[in-house]
Amino acid sequence: MRALFSDILDQAKNVRVVGAAANAAEARDQIDALRPNVITLDVEMPGMSGIEFLEEIMEHNPLPVVMLSSLTQAGTETSLKAFELGAVECFPKPLRATPEQFNKSVGKLGKIVLAAANSNVRDRKTVRDQKQVDAQFEWNGRIVACSASMGGIDALTTLLSDFPSNCPPTIVALQAEPALVETFIKRLNTDLKCAVKAAKDGAALSQGTIHIAADPECHVVVEPGTPPRIRLIAREPIEGARPSANLLYGSIARGAVPAVGAVLTGMGSDGAKGLKLLRDAGCDTFAQDRKTALVAEAPTAAIELDAASREVALDELATAMIGCCNIG
Repeated sequence: MRALFSDILDQAKNVRVVGAAANAAEARDQIDALRPNVITLDVEMPGMSGIEFLEEIMEHNPLPVVMLSSLTQAGTETSLKAFELGAVECFPKPLRATPEQFNKSVGKLGKIVLAAANSNVRDRKTVRDQKQVDAQFEWNGRIVACSASMGGIDALTTLLSDFPSNCPPTIVALQAEPALVETFIKRLNTDLKCAVKAAKDGAALSQGTIHIAADPECHVVVEPGTPPRIRLIAREPIEGARPSANLLYGSIARGAVPAVGAVLTGMGSDGAKGLKLLRDAGCDTFAQDRKTALVAEAPTAAIELDAASREVALDELATAMIGCCNIG
């Protein structure tokens, strides 16, 4: 596995592998000597596990870490733990390294590593204070729409933990591994005060429920009506993204559905054009503050396009968005 990923990264554009280690002890010495920009860390190692070593790295010398993990049930639980500890991304280990899978992995992992090298790992906050907003919230009819990719699991955990039990109807476009998202949704539905579900075609957007769309085979749009409904549609990726945040936001704007939108941490520029359509339609729009975004590419694209009316720190974003959906 170490040789496979070294080969993948050596073939990725603008990435150079400076070292490989068999265990945590070897890795400590190499990190001190080679000072890498990014570490890829296998969950399964002899001796100290990858999760234990990740915790050590983040405690003593925070560096961007991309975890390599299986997508079994146990693997997805471990991946969520890695995100909690500060991993930038979790990349699935291939079960069968066919030439087609290998070529796809080269480009995807290379982009992840480059984004990780420019991430805000050292500025990441791990302390979360849930705000008690239920008593003050009375819904004014607006829905909430968000998008995220790299760093999104961590950002959404923080954002949605501050949503009240009677939160506005919420739809999230998330670029992440489907198996990981399935486990993430189950955890959120247990931990949060509101309900969290995987987005389903035809589902009504109703108060107190968050829908997360992460199926890489379908786009998600909002169909206007009373209530508005989710539609999943099969189309080619839009500018490399599926589900496309641009398409999601654009459907809300074209349908004149009252809404609040926010582009969170992520790679690339998906969401910026759609958020601009929302803003031009008179909706309140936000971008996660670039200093608090683990990967600032997507928020930066929204800000540079003048798509966001405000740039807000992650720990203040839920209050801002819920405030726009509150009567009074």
